[in-house]
Amino acid sequence: MVLVPGTATPPERYRTPLEALATAWPGQAWLAATCPYGAADERRLDALARLAEQTGVPLLAVNDVMYHAPERRPLQDVMTCIRERVPVAAAGRLLEANGERFLKSGEAMTRLFRHHPEAVTETQRLLALCAFDLSHLAYTYPNEPIPPGKSPQRHLEALTLAGLDWRYPPHLYPDGPPQKVMDSLAKEFAFIARRDMASYFLTVHDLVRFARDRGILCQGRGSAANSAVCYCLGVTSVNPEKFDLLFERFVSDERDEPPDIDVDFEHERREEVIQYVYRRYGRERAAICATVIHYRPRSAIREVGRVLGLTEDVTAALAGMVWGSWGDGLPDEHIRQAGLDPGNPVLRQAVDLANQLIRFPRHLSQHVGGFILTQDRLDETVPILNGAMPDRTFIEWDKDDIDALRIMKVDVLALGMLSCIRGALVLLDRHGLSPVKDMAEIDEQEGDPAVYAMLSRGDSVGVFQVESRAQMNMLPRMRPRTFYDLVIEVAIVRPGPIQGGMVHPYLKSRHMQEEDIHYPGPAPEFGEADELRKVLVRTRGVPLFQEQAMQVAMAAAKFTATEADGLRRAMATFRKAGGMDKYRDRMVGRMIERGYPADFAARCFKQVEGFGSYGFPESHAVSFAKLVYVSAWLKCLHPEVFACALLNAQPMGFYAPAQIVRDAQEHGVDVRPVDVNYSDWDCSLESHSEKGGAGAGGRPALRLGFRQITGFRQQDGEALAAMRGDGFEIFDDLVRRAPLPIPALEKLATADAFQSLGLDRRAGLWRVRGLSRVPAAPLLADLPDTEVAAVLPSMSTGEQVAADYRTTRLSLKAHPMHLLRSAFSETRAIPCERLGTLRDGAPARTAGIVLVRQRPGNGEVCFVTLEDETGVANLVILSKVFERFRRVIMRARLLEAQGRIQRAPDAPEVIHLLVEHLIDHSQVLRALDEPGLNLQSPISAPGEARGLQMGDRSRHPRNLRLLPPSRDFH
Repeated sequence: MVLVPGTATPPERYRTPLEALATAWPGQAWLAATCPYGAADERRLDALARLAEQTGVPLLAVNDVMYHAPERRPLQDVMTCIRERVPVAAAGRLLEANGERFLKSGEAMTRLFRHHPEAVTETQRLLALCAFDLSHLAYTYPNEPIPPGKSPQRHLEALTLAGLDWRYPPHLYPDGPPQKVMDSLAKEFAFIARRDMASYFLTVHDLVRFARDRGILCQGRGSAANSAVCYCLGVTSVNPEKFDLLFERFVSDERDEPPDIDVDFEHERREEVIQYVYRRYGRERAAICATVIHYRPRSAIREVGRVLGLTEDVTAALAGMVWGSWGDGLPDEHIRQAGLDPGNPVLRQAVDLANQLIRFPRHLSQHVGGFILTQDRLDETVPILNGAMPDRTFIEWDKDDIDALRIMKVDVLALGMLSCIRGALVLLDRHGLSPVKDMAEIDEQEGDPAVYAMLSRGDSVGVFQVESRAQMNMLPRMRPRTFYDLVIEVAIVRPGPIQGGMVHPYLKSRHMQEEDIHYPGPAPEFGEADELRKVLVRTRGVPLFQEQAMQVAMAAAKFTATEADGLRRAMATFRKAGGMDKYRDRMVGRMIERGYPADFAARCFKQVEGFGSYGFPESHAVSFAKLVYVSAWLKCLHPEVFACALLNAQPMGFYAPAQIVRDAQEHGVDVRPVDVNYSDWDCSLESHSEKGGAGAGGRPALRLGFRQITGFRQQDGEALAAMRGDGFEIFDDLVRRAPLPIPALEKLATADAFQSLGLDRRAGLWRVRGLSRVPAAPLLADLPDTEVAAVLPSMSTGEQVAADYRTTRLSLKAHPMHLLRSAFSETRAIPCERLGTLRDGAPARTAGIVLVRQRPGNGEVCFVTLEDETGVANLVILSKVFERFRRVIMRARLLEAQGRIQRAPDAPEVIHLLVEHLIDHSQVLRALDEPGLNLQSPISAPGEARGLQMGDRSRHPRNLRLLPPSRDFH
């Protein structure tokens, strides 16, 4: 036990606590002394030495280090001000008096304590006594309840074998389960018994059972899907009979680490599972592990700028030039594009300090769902903290700490698409649209040709995992026809396969006959000629999955299981446990020695090396492909159901409600606005006998719910729906029967939700603001209607559209670009749909609302999606163009792009606009909300773009914020 006296407190005041420590821990108590370069250092050090001698406690020489090198002093001051929430100019004595609290050498410490060398000697002796090792932390996994007379292993085997009857029913498998599956189970049972992991598998099975008993959709994925045991227990849906998965990627004898099973639950109901875990094991035996939140460029520049006295608009401008969450800082050119001078000394210092702060730990937070469970009290090993969320507790250790300690972790994760699918299944049943009641009843193996035809067109807005623009462009080139095609589709549009050069070879091989695909082999004396064919035949000669990368190394380079596991670690996506370089000579050299061509061996390793960036395991891709097919099936056969469920599951995916609604309308869905007489909190379907009647073609119409109104509370929406009965006839009837707060009524009015009461947006708001208060219903029962009629000016379509986007993030009245189309006449910007009529290489210019910005991989290419009233345009922006127009790309809400058409050779319907020039027309959006503005007037020509961006006070008032930020158009 070490007592460290404060420098501002007289040493004598520590006599009593020091004597108490010496009595409680004889021989294990020390008194620490520092030399902070103050005026009274020598006198204070002498006083501490006397106190130590009088109490029989040794004196320690310490330095009270706060940073490792003297040049870090300014950063330490900044971090102190960030913590204390004060600017540097007002910090005063909160900052250290000098820059001496850095890590000093032994020689420097000896000089500081030259009059008390015994303190330095004692410090060295104490350090020699410290021999702690992580292995000293004992850990016992909790014992799961099992039937009397059974061991955990026997109980696990019984549950697994019982699952065989469910997975392989006798009427489909009269000869019993496939031998391949039985062999896998025998192998896995033996491994689980050797490693004493049965209780862990029983825990995961229990969580899945709990969820399914309560109708919560769940699905295991990732490495766990490589296990036949997990399939029979119902944890995963990956059938080991149909997929040749590598169990060693899950767990193996060669690596002494626990399994890591990820189970996804509906994101809206995962908390039920989390609270079940707390109840079952107790708060003292269960907790979520931590995650360390680091400073990123945007947060670093904002906090440093605030401390150094930069104004909010300056820090916002700087932060706005950073792409994504991570980056390498702020180069001078980016600062200039933000309209600032990088030579300004205060600005220069702020940027330099912010660059130093990037990747520093900022605070401790909860892991997304990694649970630590113990047999003994967890709080005796590590502190348990209260989370910011109610009823959440977590420990201080993060995932890497857990891995280092070889502690088993159960991942209880959330997946928005599961909530969407559950909501869709409920709607199908409620409206009698399909007999399907469970996700398992949708047969992805047999498949529906209409579903695959839809995906082959790239028609996949909202479909799980294949809704990005890159996936939409790949789908017409892949033209999936089978479930395994979807498995490949999920895995191939990833940085790993792309950077490994696997995409084009695979697409080329899809157009070849199987017998024409060449699989190089070793020299006859070294092995079978088709050893690689066995590994790569299902992906037509190209390794696309992490398991295949390991199998290629084992088959062609004869890696041992230990070497293959090291390769797996090097390929690890986020853990960065090791580089790939050390395996290059080993793999390429052995392949050449065994007779493989040198260029083929180098190409194989290059492909394997791509997984070091980001590559999918096949088991993960199979689990996700199941959800791809189910969500595509819903979208194809029941678009109104899918759109409704997708809106109710927001926020999730790439697209905001405006794009989801537009896509539904393009699929023939009748979408109806929010209305006090028809809407519920969630979006809903209206059939023939309900509310507004059926939609087009007898298909149910989609009614938007109160959840679409920005800032409207769920409790108010549910109260309104519960009170309306057969409906409200007039506004006073609503106020009388559903006494909502005035702010709630205002939000309904501004969302134009009083249409069925005969009130438009402006009239409704007039009536609401005429209410001084909303009395209880009995007080209004016999009051006459004294509202004075008012003649209000009607709102233009542009004003209505702008108000719709502000309040519900979408508009059913018109698309903003439809209203602005004529304004672009002089720029020669054509509608997005017309881009498809142009030949490859043709010059083109288009404009639209910015939906999505993506800059994957190494940032060589940026993809931007524009939307107008006719469709979408996909922009490809190379790095040189990106740097030239960085500010425009990152800030524009309405963008005009000029470039040349680029068509994919193997799929001419896939087109891009290879961008050469960009113009930010965001100010034009303000015109929508200006009463009486002539929208027929053309906007500035390209040469006048700068004047437009600066704003014309007569056309675009600069002091009026009329449309929401660009995310409301996303």
